[in-house]
Amino acid sequence: MTQVFETFQNQNILVVGDVMADRYLTGIVNRISPEAPVPVVRLQGRDNRLGGAGNVALNLKALGATPYLCSVIGKDDDGRQLLELMPELQLSGKALVQSEERKTTVKTRIIAASQHLLRVDSEDTHPLSEQEAALMMNCVREILDSRPIHAILFQDYNKGVLSRKVIQEVMLEAIKRDIPTAVDPKFDNFWAYKHVTLFKPNLKEIRAQLPFQADAALPSLKKAAEYIHSKLGNQYSLITLSEKGIFFDGDGNSDILPTHPRTIADVCGAGDTVFAIAGLGLSLGLPIRDIALLANLAGGQVCEKVGVVPVDKAQLEKEYELVRANGTLMV
Repeated sequence: MTQVFETFQNQNILVVGDVMADRYLTGIVNRISPEAPVPVVRLQGRDNRLGGAGNVALNLKALGATPYLCSVIGKDDDGRQLLELMPELQLSGKALVQSEERKTTVKTRIIAASQHLLRVDSEDTHPLSEQEAALMMNCVREILDSRPIHAILFQDYNKGVLSRKVIQEVMLEAIKRDIPTAVDPKFDNFWAYKHVTLFKPNLKEIRAQLPFQADAALPSLKKAAEYIHSKLGNQYSLITLSEKGIFFDGDGNSDILPTHPRTIADVCGAGDTVFAIAGLGLSLGLPIRDIALLANLAGGQVCEKVGVVPVDKAQLEKEYELVRANGTLMV
């Protein structure tokens, strides 16, 4: 598997979807407000990070791959600050279309003593206008025409960037060029990703879409995977099960991989990490079980850290080899 980790650097991955800023306000709490029964946070620090589809790109970069990020953000102060982050993160912002018709999505989290106290969202969620969609598709086609792309990842957060029109047009480009695709879906356009290669919902999301009850047991998840395939014609399914692990289905093989013991600090961004690893494994043609194992380990790893952070490649490789050898992270 070490050889596979080395080949990550050869992969070019197009990430299309909702890019956002994750803003952290950190401080200390030593009293309750006299105005209402809420803590008073004495502000000590501010930190802006790249989130959503941007976090998927960061995880791909951390693993050695080359991500190309395509989205629409606002032509506002938050959009300007987001673009200023890109060079610092060694990412290109050339395919981030700025629009005066929508605001940049910002999730502001207030944290004290490593405790998440509150989140405030600033966003527009209406679908892209025809002009915005056309500008974004021009960026997508320019990337596809100018370099070899080994996989296209759709990161959907229901913020409007992945409209049905954009989904269909990008998917057609992928099919025409024989590029594998993966999607991390959300509710609005859940079943719009016809013929996607790899479909990765979580259990809560799939429960909301199925016409029957689903739980985190293998027979139930197999039935869910069969239903997904009947709707989408996808080759692989991954369903994340939170603390119960990850389910995979494909190539006549289905199973649940349990999570490994972790000290959980923050689950923010874990889904992005799981999806990035899954998409990268897909681009390399890895067996679905190996994709699920890597994704499961990576998602657990980032939960040990506060805030949205990318995966640590060296740690992931070490943990993967331990699990392959011993069946557990414990040695």
